[in-house]
Amino acid sequence: MVELVTSLDAERVRSLYDGVRADAGPGVTVVVATKYVPDALLPLLATAGIEVVGENRAQDLERKHAQFADLFRWHFIGHLQSNKAKVLNRTCELVHSIGSESAAAKVTVPGLIEINLSGEESKSGVPPEAIPGLLAAGHEIRGLMTMPPLAATAEESRPYFRRLRELAAEYGLRELSMGTTQDWRVAVDEGATLIRVGSALFR
Repeated sequence: MVELVTSLDAERVRSLYDGVRADAGPGVTVVVATKYVPDALLPLLATAGIEVVGENRAQDLERKHAQFADLFRWHFIGHLQSNKAKVLNRTCELVHSIGSESAAAKVTVPGLIEINLSGEESKSGVPPEAIPGLLAAGHEIRGLMTMPPLAATAEESRPYFRRLRELAAEYGLRELSMGTTQDWRVAVDEGATLIRVGSALFR
């Protein structure tokens, strides 16, 4: 179980973050997941050089953005409820998790369609055949996002990342949000343009 971060060493975070960015390469945006970072510690992330943060809950995003809007570029990476779209429209530069036509129609900032490639009922997202409808409903859909099934090794995620890349190419979409702390290297290898990293920086 992931626990709330209670303290941060800005120089250590900077070193780890710089390492991830260097290994990921210049074409990949590192989105730092701040779900478990308390509001008071966010300025330390800015001190460490972090530029893009991702929040999982709209209410947390709204609260943190109100305090630290100018410190970061803000992404939404959690489950999207269409009634929260207004919050995201005024706070985010990118929404990673559009999963319904109603949400696609209400989100006016750039977004990604969340694809459930594993078919797991516990996961958010839509099946690949829903992509055309969401593209038609959305304002500015730039790409796709996925979360592969929980796996023992990063390599087990590769087929899901590869399939997402193929789907994006099929629809002419350029952005791929895939890969988290445990498997981002495989995701980058398969064409990720955005990776979502949290605990790798806070250990």
